[in-house]
Amino acid sequence: MKQILVVGAGSVGGFFGAHLAKNNPDVSFLLRPPTRDAVKLNGLTVRSASGSFTVQPRVASDARELPKPDLIILGVKAYDLDEVMDQIEPVLSNQTVILTLQNGIDTEDRLIARFKRDCVVGGVAYIYSKIVEPGVIDHYKKGAVAIGELMGYESERLLKIKEIFTAADIPCHLSKDIRRSKWEKMCWNCVFNPVTVLINDCVAKALDHPEMFGVIRQIVGEVMGISATLKVPLPLDMPERVVKATQEIRDIHTSMYDDWKAGRPTEIAYLNGYIVERGRELGIPTPVNEALTAMIKAMTEKEKTGRGVVKIDGAVVQPVSFDHKALQQLPEDRQVPDVST
Repeated sequence: MKQILVVGAGSVGGFFGAHLAKNNPDVSFLLRPPTRDAVKLNGLTVRSASGSFTVQPRVASDARELPKPDLIILGVKAYDLDEVMDQIEPVLSNQTVILTLQNGIDTEDRLIARFKRDCVVGGVAYIYSKIVEPGVIDHYKKGAVAIGELMGYESERLLKIKEIFTAADIPCHLSKDIRRSKWEKMCWNCVFNPVTVLINDCVAKALDHPEMFGVIRQIVGEVMGISATLKVPLPLDMPERVVKATQEIRDIHTSMYDDWKAGRPTEIAYLNGYIVERGRELGIPTPVNEALTAMIKAMTEKEKTGRGVVKIDGAVVQPVSFDHKALQQLPEDRQVPDVST
């Protein structure tokens, strides 16, 4: 695996990709134009308590302009996966391996369904970092990965990926059950990502209220019910494990909180929303995750603007907006043929 393509230079792709590129000239990045331009101009910088550094990797917004990859590392948000699959498809060969480092459960299955072959190695990223500006990542906690074959065996390609991460001083654990590892992280994500948004504070604020443990137990219990039905049983003490694991990172916010504050979309549909969707399919109630999904969407989704939307604002009690369909439903005598008059 000589040529490595990292897709994305955000809080995950930027951190791990920069470390991989530090001493490896064969690491390149597929980036959106604003980030591409920033990295071309100033490099990709990671600022951390353990030391800061900048790398100058090859970058492009078209994968065909970069060396054909042997390994593709996906470090983008779950909601960007369809667009990314379109971007990388032209450079895939029969030997290309794709490593996933996204939140959520279904990334690997979506990739296999699209590319119709065994090209995917599952991964889980354990890190808290944040985008300061395009091309600049602040790293706060952890910085390790777990990787594994979806069928659980120890393959040659798995060992090669571990060597690549180890050579870059990134702790890399081989998971014999990567699907379970992903579900365990899903439990944490479904609790603290939405909760930090709702309380508008860091993880510690939730941990310090005893009443929250009952809520955590309910959230995790619903996730466990879905995972067990999908033949990935989790330990019965999973809620306690989630709380215990969080005590050592209690001063962090979450990626969902950071995305909300920065005005970016959140991954709620691929976390709690995924649990709700699968619960409906399987006939398993998920009321707490459903409530969290609804509240986060109400808080974070941007108001619809653009063509076909009229907004009335100003000295009014409540701003009112209509879309084209609503306007058409007004009585005939309320219709205005030429709104400019």
